[in-house]
Amino acid sequence: MEAAMTESDRDYIQSIERGFAVLLAFDAQRPNPTLAELATEAGLSRPAVRRILLTLQKLGYVAGAGGRWSLTPRVLSIGQHYSESHALIEAAMPRLLEVAEKTQESASLGVLDGADVVYAARVPVRRIMSINVSVGTRVPAYATSMGRALLAWAPADVVERVVAESTFQKLGPETIGTAAELERELAKVREQGFALTSEELEKGLISLAAPVRDAGGTVVGVVACSTSSARNTPAQFREQAVPCVLAAAAALSSDMGYAG
Repeated sequence: MEAAMTESDRDYIQSIERGFAVLLAFDAQRPNPTLAELATEAGLSRPAVRRILLTLQKLGYVAGAGGRWSLTPRVLSIGQHYSESHALIEAAMPRLLEVAEKTQESASLGVLDGADVVYAARVPVRRIMSINVSVGTRVPAYATSMGRALLAWAPADVVERVVAESTFQKLGPETIGTAAELERELAKVREQGFALTSEELEKGLISLAAPVRDAGGTVVGVVACSTSSARNTPAQFREQAVPCVLAAAAALSSDMGYAG
């Protein structure tokens, strides 16, 4: 016997979910997929994907040619609206510029989204990662300084959800592999006030991050700075960059109304 439909079920619009599933099926491996490829990746029938694509095409978000589909520049406006509606990102840019200028290393603003950290703003200086890092790039929270600085002061249920959704896959030579190790790292972050990781997300990458708080004291983002083991040891980078990153995070927190 089927369960009774709840109020939230009645408010759920499945067609929107399917539309986003199709949009998210475009990626670096599938920049110009066929309808069949999109249907497979989105887990939808071909007729359903065809209707969604034709709708998105009429709205200007995708284009089709020769049996293949591609995103149009209009999809960038979705991210632009996010940036323009979040004061944190606008306030972060001068702080990130300060960090990049003082350390001569890349500086970023990270926010938590599910079990991942998303780069919400970035000032690149050198290309230090083999993966392509830009605004919108997602990295697993468990293996990054940004993720740990975000989780260290997060509510217990948020940490539990991230742990449950994390694979703890070994990404670099020093990647932690268990929830217990993550808990120990979070305790260390709370004690010292910042997170430092070395060769966890990938070989040669050293990164540190400090929390940014809103007016109510909630951690809403992190200021992060990254370097390469070819230029610094973790100890050297800690001495060089921690004061700068902590100062930028504190200043950005003050910009957001935090007075603690």
